[in-house]
Amino acid sequence: MDLEKSLAISASGMQAQTTRLTTIAQNLANQDSTGSAPGADPYQRKTVSFADKMDRALGVELVGVRAIGRDRAAFPLRYDPANPAADAQGYVKMPNVNALVELADMREAERSYQANLSVMQTARGMLTRTIGMLR
Repeated sequence: MDLEKSLAISASGMQAQTTRLTTIAQNLANQDSTGSAPGADPYQRKTVSFADKMDRALGVELVGVRAIGRDRAAFPLRYDPANPAADAQGYVKMPNVNALVELADMREAERSYQANLSVMQTARGMLTRTIGMLR
């Protein structure tokens, strides 16, 4: 049944965006987490990459999380000689997390999640109406 396929596709999209939102939340929560020793690397921003995968039982391609990777951008330096993670010159490596980028990613993930939820609600409504007609 095609509605079953629609539900599976939407569910996989919602699951992928949930993983993306979780990763964004981790990035935002750790945007000020420095290393524990002088010169140590701080929290490194996580990224999510998606991949399509075939559901052979349904015969459709679904979206899934390929990997949760690390952003290889340079760590910005902040002058804070009182910080225990400061180097000999007083600079601390800060996480490569940009709150504005994370918020933009969060909005995009939220919109994608909402779109998949709308498809799922529409398909469910169609199934309910079909069952009602058969009674």
